[in-house]
Amino acid sequence: MTRAHATAFRVLASKHGACIVTGGAGVIGSAVARCAAQHGYAVCVHYLNNESQAGTIAAEIRKAGGQAIAMQADIAQESSVARLFAEVDGALGRLTSLVNNAGISGGRSALSDADPAVMQRVIDTNVAGTLFCTRQAVLRMARSRGGSGGAIVNLSSVVARTGGYRLATYTASKAAIEGLTRGLSPELAEEGIRINAVRPGVIATPRHLGADGPARDPARIPLGRLGTPEEVARTVLWLLSDAASYVTGAMLDVSGGR
Repeated sequence: MTRAHATAFRVLASKHGACIVTGGAGVIGSAVARCAAQHGYAVCVHYLNNESQAGTIAAEIRKAGGQAIAMQADIAQESSVARLFAEVDGALGRLTSLVNNAGISGGRSALSDADPAVMQRVIDTNVAGTLFCTRQAVLRMARSRGGSGGAIVNLSSVVARTGGYRLATYTASKAAIEGLTRGLSPELAEEGIRINAVRPGVIATPRHLGADGPARDPARIPLGRLGTPEEVARTVLWLLSDAASYVTGAMLDVSGGR
């Protein structure tokens, strides 16, 4: 979406300010976007390629009485991220929350067979993209820069703790996100910004429901079932909320005990 399109969707000040959900057109991202809107945030549903799905989600939120726009950016490119955040400034106003949800797995492969270009794209999207988006958020939220603080939630994965079979690059990228979360928490606390991470386990998404996905054996999950995107979303919104005002630098599993 261009700056002109974003301006066309200018909205009134929201209850909790603006929230950017990267990868908001995906299964978990869309659940987070809808939940954020229900909690009074003006939501930017970010997408890379799926303009139709992102637009549909934003339209559904508006139809339900919420505030939302869909915006495109390649978060692996710093200039594209800077443009995205600038457009949100103009369309939704004060940024208070960021959910770094966008990410790719690169598919399952033995490391020796992995395509180096795919490996690089996973790192560029999952790690560099999270860094670029977090930096832009901090520039707006930090008290030392005239902001009023805020909250950031990064989407990690249980594989960062357990390891992922034939997912070496993806696992490394999620471990890096957790290191970023821990490392930034003291620095950002001084600026009134909390940063935490959520580790989803086996969630009912197309990737996990595939023929070779872990969903084929739910008995391995202590709670005996898959999680839902909405359960992840509610956890993310709790971390964004004042109910989690004394929580920062935390990794919270949403994994059914796995």
